[in-house]
Amino acid sequence: MADEKKVLVVDDEKHIRMLYREELESEGYDIATSDGQEEILDVIARENPRVVILDIKLGANRSGLDLLQEIRDKDPDIPVILSTAYDSFQHDLKSVSADYYVVKSVDLSELKSKVALAMAKAAKQ
Repeated sequence: MADEKKVLVVDDEKHIRMLYREELESEGYDIATSDGQEEILDVIARENPRVVILDIKLGANRSGLDLLQEIRDKDPDIPVILSTAYDSFQHDLKSVSADYYVVKSVDLSELKSKVALAMAKAAKQ
């Protein structure tokens, strides 16, 4: 069974992972992080999160949209929040299978709101 408050943050930027960890832990969530280089399904199997926050650009050769597709192929129900600095990806057809979409900002209130919604969705499943 998934940890009731576990969130997996996948981002290639260490400072973003640290910021999200700090902010979301202050909201009572248990945070696991990944830089996106390890196989996403292995990380999910190990960490067993209720919600995944997934950066779209994970370095030169990694796409969060591809990882999203891997996640959906394995587990269509786990809530996934796409997080990116580029709002143009919201219209990419690969992004439609995400539950939520957040543009990175210094104000994390939208991200926190989406995590709360995703947790509520996960609890109903």
